Amino acid sequence: MEDMNKQQHVYVALSGGVDSAVTAVRLLDQGFQVTGIFMETWIDPRWEMAIRDFQPAASIAADAAAAIGIPFVSLDVRDVFYQRVVRSFIEQYARGMTPNPCLFCNPQVKWGILQTYANEQGADYFATGHYARIVRQLDGQVQLLKGKDRTKDQSYVLAMLSQTQLRQSLLPLGELTKVEVRNQAKALNLPVADRQDSQDLCFLGDIDYRDFLQHYAPDSASPGEIVNVQGKVLGEHQGLAFYTIGQRRGIQIAAPEPYYVIDKDIHNNRLVVGFTEQAKKGYLRGVHPNWISGEPPEPDELVEVMIRYRAQPVAAQLIDSSSDGFRLKLSQPLRGITPGQVAVLFQGEVCLGGGMIDSAW
Repeated sequence: MEDMNKQQHVYVALSGGVDSAVTAVRLLDQGFQVTGIFMETWIDPRWEMAIRDFQPAASIAADAAAAIGIPFVSLDVRDVFYQRVVRSFIEQYARGMTPNPCLFCNPQVKWGILQTYANEQGADYFATGHYARIVRQLDGQVQLLKGKDRTKDQSYVLAMLSQTQLRQSLLPLGELTKVEVRNQAKALNLPVADRQDSQDLCFLGDIDYRDFLQHYAPDSASPGEIVNVQGKVLGEHQGLAFYTIGQRRGIQIAAPEPYYVIDKDIHNNRLVVGFTEQAKKGYLRGVHPNWISGEPPEPDELVEVMIRYRAQPVAAQLIDSSSDGFRLKLSQPLRGITPGQVAVLFQGEVCLGGGMIDSAW
């Protein structure tokens, strides 16, 4: 970082949290010209009413920018966010999938809109407070690596970013731990130093996703039959959207061993359940892949795969890979390989990219 031009301009995505605030301070200390940028996204109006007495995130981010001493820009992306993220979330649940909207919000909205705006203003870089690392190679290409703090590593949620987006990005917290970031914020007396990390989907807040789906997609709450793999009716479910592949709780059917959700029959509105061994799958297929290098890895390569955020990486072998998708043979069968989630591939610390899980067998 030291060899970069000290007059380079970077826009930092300020969220109102401690990570983005420390990111801005660190870049200032490294000699960059820094501007804070905030995106106002759509949130469920019922939650918005409930939090009316609390300080909005935009105001918190603006206060942080003022405390740091940097210019601040706020962009209203509510309409685009609703169309690209929220509607997709609803539609995927209606199709029996269990989406992770953050994986697609990052390339389409946070980088897609904020980074684009920064570029249009003449910025050299766009930065966020994610715990991951970017390594720049001699040929100009970049690699995305896991963060130093493995308990906070967020390379998974950045796996769908393109080579171009990453090449123009900075991730100053990748070499730090969360404890170190909090300590830096306290030492600087930043107003967000003790602010709690957000844990929920940003547009839901305290609204349960089941309540959200019942409100915005009432058909998702249509009861139907629970059946075993032989098709025998065992009970009744409350709506397919309320269950996730691999789920154990909430099935409420007496049996010698626990039942797990192993499939959703959307056409017949049936929830298919089975025992542990029936729930495990040894292969998966990913579609709509993003390869960070720009090229798919070679078939037969050995990788590690994360089937959801915070999942333990599992060794796997690529059966095939292309710009259209990939298939993996897992080193051990897994329960809970869920269509709609993203399978992210790694080789050591390097994130290769990922794709949406389409099926498992």
